[in-house]
Amino acid sequence: MNLKFDLPAMQRNAFTPADGEEIRYCSPYDIGTDGQIKHDGYIVVTNQRLLVISGSEVVTELALKDITYLKCDPLVNNGILIVRTEQEPEERILARFTMKHVSRVAFIAKGALLLRDGVPKQVISREYDKTCPVCGRALRGTKECPKCSHKPSVLWKFFKLCGAYKGWLAIIALLMLGVAVVQLIIPKIQQVFIDDYLKVGRGGMKEILIYAAILIGITIITILLHVLRYWMCISMGTKMSMDLRQMLYKKVQILSLSFIQDRRPGELMNRIVDDTRQVRRFMEEAFAGMFSCIISMISVVVVMLTMDWKLTLMSVVFVPIALGLSISFRKNIHRRFHMQWHRFDKTNSGLQDILAGMRVVKSFGTEEQETEHFRKLTDDFAKVQERNEVFWASLFPIISFVMGMGVYVVTYFGGVGVLEDRFTVGQLQQFINYTWMLYGPLGWMTFLPRMITQLMTSLERIYDVMDEEPLIKDHEQAVDLDVKGEVEFKDVTFGYRSYEPVLEKISLKVKPGEMIGLVGASGTGKSTLINLIMRLYEVDDGQLLIDGVDINNLRIEKYHSQIGVVLQENFLFAGTIFNNLRFAKPDATEEEIIMAAKMANAHDFIVKTPDGYNTYVGEHGYSLSGGERQRLAIARAILNKPKLLILDEATSALDTESEYLIQKALERLTAGCTTFAIAHRLSTLKDADRLVVIDGHHIAEVGTHNELMEKKGIYYGLVTAQLQMQALKGEDAATAIENAIIADVEEAAAADGDSAIAAEVAGATV
Repeated sequence: MNLKFDLPAMQRNAFTPADGEEIRYCSPYDIGTDGQIKHDGYIVVTNQRLLVISGSEVVTELALKDITYLKCDPLVNNGILIVRTEQEPEERILARFTMKHVSRVAFIAKGALLLRDGVPKQVISREYDKTCPVCGRALRGTKECPKCSHKPSVLWKFFKLCGAYKGWLAIIALLMLGVAVVQLIIPKIQQVFIDDYLKVGRGGMKEILIYAAILIGITIITILLHVLRYWMCISMGTKMSMDLRQMLYKKVQILSLSFIQDRRPGELMNRIVDDTRQVRRFMEEAFAGMFSCIISMISVVVVMLTMDWKLTLMSVVFVPIALGLSISFRKNIHRRFHMQWHRFDKTNSGLQDILAGMRVVKSFGTEEQETEHFRKLTDDFAKVQERNEVFWASLFPIISFVMGMGVYVVTYFGGVGVLEDRFTVGQLQQFINYTWMLYGPLGWMTFLPRMITQLMTSLERIYDVMDEEPLIKDHEQAVDLDVKGEVEFKDVTFGYRSYEPVLEKISLKVKPGEMIGLVGASGTGKSTLINLIMRLYEVDDGQLLIDGVDINNLRIEKYHSQIGVVLQENFLFAGTIFNNLRFAKPDATEEEIIMAAKMANAHDFIVKTPDGYNTYVGEHGYSLSGGERQRLAIARAILNKPKLLILDEATSALDTESEYLIQKALERLTAGCTTFAIAHRLSTLKDADRLVVIDGHHIAEVGTHNELMEKKGIYYGLVTAQLQMQALKGEDAATAIENAIIADVEEAAAADGDSAIAAEVAGATV
């Protein structure tokens, strides 16, 4: 995302930079004080000042050293930049802008505060613009604007891709040259036969048979050359499509999770499957034909010029008109196909969502509703497609008619030449055949803008993914670390959106082998914390250290191989139980897998399935119960022998028996591991070494269960609320585990002589 726009001359002349002052950040703002859209407002941050410029006037000028608070605050469909200064401690609004600038201004505000604090670090945005900064068009699935993007760069990448198939291209070129030569011979043979045999009456049956045999032979050769050329093009197109598909899939695998989540699954599937298929179709249907037509047309024009240059010029006079019509509609065609692809993405994504959530659809009986929703998606796609086809069906006949005029011109003036004895009948027929050979390829090439537009659209979408740099990748000096389990957060701040931090100034040190329970209301950042530990995202500010080494300096594959993860809803791939377990360790032996399954209390139910470890589980593992899927996930984590263990609601929504079995399996799994566990059922965290309570994006409380209960803070309130909730449900008593918690608290309180705590907790269970 661009954080430093070029300041227009009018706004640049509105202020005079001081000595040594330079612009570091510059962003437009597009809502005026009257609430109307404006186009001449800019927020400028230099290394000394913050300025808000409207037109040719500086509306606000603040020294960075005087700013005490600066924040971009997102509202409904717009955002505001708020400031407090030493002179004005009350908040005031500096500028208002639409949502397309919110993220940009948030980064700039962050950069201004760093400059204020004397930090020379330049803030860089890894996000990309949602609209084109040049023309303002919405960007639909690509980083570059279809209108303003640099087409030659995409074509150059495509030509580089073709360079890997030089041998194939050389053979195809020879075949195309052979086709062009053979096609040029046929009209000449016809001219000789007409003038030397038919016209003078010398053509007997023998001559006719010879003539027919020659034409049949040439036709057979032409057909063979066409078939061989077409087969080569199909083979090369298929190979290119396969290579592109593999490259795209590999690229998607290494891209950061944030990139994947910013795009709908159907969109990525279309880029990997359908856009690569468009490349294959172009190579099969257009590539060879395009160069064959060019060679044929050049050859035909050269021969026609040697015959009669005046008639040749008359025949090609309509070619520039036809080409001009095609070129004039190129951008329109490009825009239309971009829209068609975008609607196709939405349709595929909608279908994928419905199929993936079919269990929910049937559970709520909303089949008709989802059918109607999908019908609307397909209707939108069909309407765009219909408009495009009608447009093309209207344009093509016009271009064909214009080009057909050239044949009529040749026929008329050539006929006049025959009457004046400047041409023979055979020569006229030869010239007309060459004219058709010229306009035939031209007629075919009227389809070329459409095919090239489809190719360009697909290539832009393909290279939009291929050119994307993963946000999380191994640095040049990345190290392989044998993790011992020490984890330390140092003033860590992170937000999925730059203007909405989820965690702020988090500091926490965890010893090897320690079990940390993460507690807090939904949305406070518990899952975000473990996402950072798993390095699915990188921190915005601060440091996350693993055994004293910055996590950004660790080699990703080695680090991930030492992490075990058990989630609330674990994903199982469509395949056998054996393959799902071996996913964490592809080289695991059967003995290791069976041992891991036994430790996870999964072996007994596995051997009762129809094919044991070779039993096929459907997509997402829905053929298994929740408890069975969870135990397989634990076995998968055990197999990896992790040094860091992540448990995210690993026992929620399970029956008592399944929870008991899973708790026993987790006890084996957590032994010797540094464990981070999230659980809303607080009783499952009673054995944690420390509990970390997250509230308001900060760490609010840290301590053991008893310490936090004595503190009577947030954790105390959460425990009390859960016990009261059970009382409201009409339960006679808490579960056995929760009774154990109460007993622990009462025992601790009695030991400290605090009977009030014991009485209050006991009262909460009534």
